[in-house]
Amino acid sequence: MNDADREEIARLLPAPADWDLPREQHLRHKELLMHRIDRDNDQEQTARPRPARRLLRPALLAPATALALAGALAAGVALNGNGGTPRGTSSHGAATDMRPVAALLGRISAAAEERTTPEVRDDQFVYTREKARGADLTSGKAVLGPLREREVWAAQEPGPLRKLGLVREDGETLPINAEFGDTDGTPAGINRATYRWLGSLPTDPDKLLAYLYANTPHAEGRGRDQAVFEQIGSLLGGMMPPDTAAAFYRAAAKIPGVSAAPRARDAIGRRGLGIARDDTGYGIRTEWVFDEKDYSYLGSRSYLIKDTSYGKSGTLLSSEAELELAVVDKAGRQPSAADRIRTRRQS
Repeated sequence: MNDADREEIARLLPAPADWDLPREQHLRHKELLMHRIDRDNDQEQTARPRPARRLLRPALLAPATALALAGALAAGVALNGNGGTPRGTSSHGAATDMRPVAALLGRISAAAEERTTPEVRDDQFVYTREKARGADLTSGKAVLGPLREREVWAAQEPGPLRKLGLVREDGETLPINAEFGDTDGTPAGINRATYRWLGSLPTDPDKLLAYLYANTPHAEGRGRDQAVFEQIGSLLGGMMPPDTAAAFYRAAAKIPGVSAAPRARDAIGRRGLGIARDDTGYGIRTEWVFDEKDYSYLGSRSYLIKDTSYGKSGTLLSSEAELELAVVDKAGRQPSAADRIRTRRQS
């Protein structure tokens, strides 16, 4: 199956409903759909190596055993079982009830700004190792998959690139292909955040937030505030200049509805300081988890906050825990002690 065949399949899929999945889950489902297409193609052409699909960031790659949720992707499944009520788009601005979470994000931002990170060259790769799990919704119920360890080597060339790096999971190493539809390759940008691209973003939080509101994809009828919050979350834990990281946290403090989550835990149970936002219309909470001592990023999770057709309140939908961050010169190479920027405790 070539790119033209894939584009034709995408064209024939039904239009999405008024509400789409949260951005992270949408990308997981898209990733799995592409894996299934590639796998079917391999059965027809066994001589050609099987490619992996694109990567936004490691947390957005689905576990290898999660089922392909093409129906959920195509139909825009509403987790409240009723499709949800379309909501208007909020303009960004500081919420009136943001004082407690703004203070916490201020401390997280200040700590991020003080960290020293290497300047990553365009010919290098950012290496991340994490543990993650996600829920399979194919049966109509959220069935949580096993916790799996994953390694990713993300290319830093500005591109456009057709091969974006490598991913290794369950002993299998696969290339990460360009974004679906990017026939000439995927350039650095909001869907492929390289160190250089991140460093080009404005560090004034208001200007950065304006950029994110203007450029973050979101489904029609779904609140843009939630889409931007999830877009910021998709970039956390990666390699970026300290002032850029600080700006992201200060910008997040200005998004209406963001709150503190005192009982936040990552995928391996590490408890930390949580930053959360509830998509109240569809009953989903998304949380970021930070170390209580040094305010560094630990991981994230999302779960139901009300009973839906997919499960009861509290049902976990996804979680991840960052274990290691490094810069290496070659994809597939294990980082040395000198390469490592951050190595996490696992308990």
